[in-house]
Amino acid sequence: MPERAAGRAFEALGDPNRREILSLLSAGGRSVREIAEALPISRPAVSRHLRLLKEAGFVAEEPRGTRRIYRLREEGPAAVRAYLEQVWGNGAARS
Repeated sequence: MPERAAGRAFEALGDPNRREILSLLSAGGRSVREIAEALPISRPAVSRHLRLLKEAGFVAEEPRGTRRIYRLREEGPAAVRAYLEQVWGNGAARS
């Protein structure tokens, strides 16, 4: 259940470059090129980070012409939230 999805999410958040990408996307959708220009990493590295963020449910992509625009998914932190509520709910019930 939420543990597996939360595990992917926590793993995705474990890298500072991925956290920076999320911060950049909080201002609006961007292309790989735009993200790479703002970070000290290559376009292929940005693409790999975006793939992991997408798999974790944080990022969505939409084709626009020949480019893909990446944006934050509104429901992105749902797995983390569900996991934490489960853990804290179980712990609080035992207190």
